[in-house]
Amino acid sequence: MSRPLTPRQQNVYDFIVKTLNEQGYPPTRAEIARALGFRSPNAAEEHLRALERKGVIRMVAGTSRGIRLPAQEQAEPEGEPPSQGLPIIGEVAAGSPVLATEHIDRYCPLPPEYFTPRADYLLRVRGLSMKDVGILEGDLLAVHRTERVRDGQIVVARLEDEVTVKRFRRQGPRVWLEAENPDFAPIEVDLRNEALEIEGIGVGVIRGGNGQALN
Repeated sequence: MSRPLTPRQQNVYDFIVKTLNEQGYPPTRAEIARALGFRSPNAAEEHLRALERKGVIRMVAGTSRGIRLPAQEQAEPEGEPPSQGLPIIGEVAAGSPVLATEHIDRYCPLPPEYFTPRADYLLRVRGLSMKDVGILEGDLLAVHRTERVRDGQIVVARLEDEVTVKRFRRQGPRVWLEAENPDFAPIEVDLRNEALEIEGIGVGVIRGGNGQALN
């Protein structure tokens, strides 16, 4: 550290560290402003720039959570690139792999091991078909990639080039993809003449894409 921090800068730095430790990813400017009583996110931005000049944080352009701690980055194993975190998948194009580069909106600096079993990616939820189990529009569903699934698990399934999040039920060659919302009818699939691919199972939820991770 080239120069000591002012008390206010120390408060901002401590909040960043606290958020990283508790949630696994850094706060936004708005969250910093709200937590520390700043009038606007611009005030938080000014403190972040000051912290960057003093070398205690690093700012990543183009992302609302682009705050990194150089001390943590230096702790990465020698010879290995710093982890980008979990990829956040937005829209999935028909017929293409979920983890195709063009589907990745950004990365969330949350370790895969935060979830059990470990997560491979975060899928942004569209719609309210799973609202009764607390999976809401805009949430991030943590997904463990596997084709092995048990009855009752929440899965990411691909059916006729569409990717959907539903609860899995199977009886013989018939599968039901069930919503957790009475407004949505189950999707019935006959495996004898319809293709169904399981992309993974849900292992946790990040509320609203930027709140506390639940697993």
